[in-house]
Amino acid sequence: MKNMRYHLQHLFNPLHIYCRLQQAGLAEGLARRLCEAYERVFYRHILS
Repeated sequence: MKNMRYHLQHLFNPLHIYCRLQQAGLAEGLARRLCEAYERVFYRHILS
């Protein structure tokens, strides 16, 4: 169960998502703002 939690933490990590958005072609500033909002709204509550 711990391995699954670690894997999910990695996948949903804002930095990981930022990198994937950059690879998808989003502008740096837009990807950063999206990830900041994602972290505030979802990430802190999902895996805390």
